[in-house]
Amino acid sequence: CAFSSTVSEDFSPLERLEIENLRMHKNELLLDIEVLLAHVFAAKGFVFVLRLQSRAHSFEMQLNAVAGALSLSIAFSIQGIQYLVDNKILEWRPLAVAEFLYKEEGLNKTAIGDFLGERDDMNIQILKAFLELHEFSDLNLVQALRQFLWSFRLPGEAQKIDRMMEAFAMRYCDCNPDMFQSTDTCYILSFAIIMLNTSLHNPNVKDKTTLERFISMNRGINNGGNLPDELLMKLYESIRSEPFKIPEDDGNDLTHTFFNPDREGWLLKLGGRVKTWKRRWFILTDNCLYYFEYTTDKEPRGIIPLENLCVREVAYPRKPYCLELYNPNSRGQKIKACKTETDGRVVEGKHQSYMISAATAEERDDWIESIRASITKDPFYDLVTVRKRKVINNVAHE
Repeated sequence: CAFSSTVSEDFSPLERLEIENLRMHKNELLLDIEVLLAHVFAAKGFVFVLRLQSRAHSFEMQLNAVAGALSLSIAFSIQGIQYLVDNKILEWRPLAVAEFLYKEEGLNKTAIGDFLGERDDMNIQILKAFLELHEFSDLNLVQALRQFLWSFRLPGEAQKIDRMMEAFAMRYCDCNPDMFQSTDTCYILSFAIIMLNTSLHNPNVKDKTTLERFISMNRGINNGGNLPDELLMKLYESIRSEPFKIPEDDGNDLTHTFFNPDREGWLLKLGGRVKTWKRRWFILTDNCLYYFEYTTDKEPRGIIPLENLCVREVAYPRKPYCLELYNPNSRGQKIKACKTETDGRVVEGKHQSYMISAATAEERDDWIESIRASITKDPFYDLVTVRKRKVINNVAHE
């Protein structure tokens, strides 16, 4: 046979047959790898999977390529970028990385936002190159924001948001040099538009921002002067008629949300209407607390956004090691949350506070610490307040 002719005559016929069987098995594995790579490519459209394959000259490299490709197809991360760089698939240059993040299909948009918002010099250069791939010329600010915010998901950390929106404002003003007096104006108005979008289209916001209030809140932001009412009316109407589309991460379920949680584990939760304790699998991630009936469930039974909530240790009759989630500013009111009924309907939560019990005091304290670290206020308002104060001070000193 073709294989045995390459085997040394020093081997016995039985040994040569065994070597031939091993080589045939290796070829079968390589064919399986080819099929697997084809499936990954078809499912995700990952061009870099094929690049990995083309560079994998040895059997071991083929296996490593598959493992790397599958892990990257689950979730893009900083480690994923490092993997591509280490394997000489991607050059560690700002433009090369920016083009990869901007053009590659199937990458996790939340992770892209986190990566672009990092403060390292290289990440800042990549962010600048990423923005230069966007063309904002002759677009109004809402149109430019729609394009920009579709290419990633804004991270939750205020400093990252600040860096990204600062870079956006600079790029927009470079493309439209006669639009605003300064990049500060563009920065403030961009946040005002994002907050307007939330006000008009989030059902939990009862006090909707009117056109008059939107115009009033943006008085004096153009180096002490006012922007034309016609411009603000056009921006307001654009958001009112069509909300921003937020890109979903790759996949149609919540797999990526829970891929790398801050904390997870079994806890007991006290019911809202029926005061019984039920065992639930809790996952803490992205400033939300999710709970599932089983660890294998793909979708949660309930979601508790942690924004503006507090957590504390509490004593509860006949149930040790309890913690409570509550809203310190709205005692007696229902917490904004949702749950899934047994018939599949998603309904508003009925809790004024959430009582949760851990198995040990140490576990309770660890959950409290993790939840406190995750709880954040909406950073937009603080960022806009600081920037408006800067504009006022600049005008006062001129």
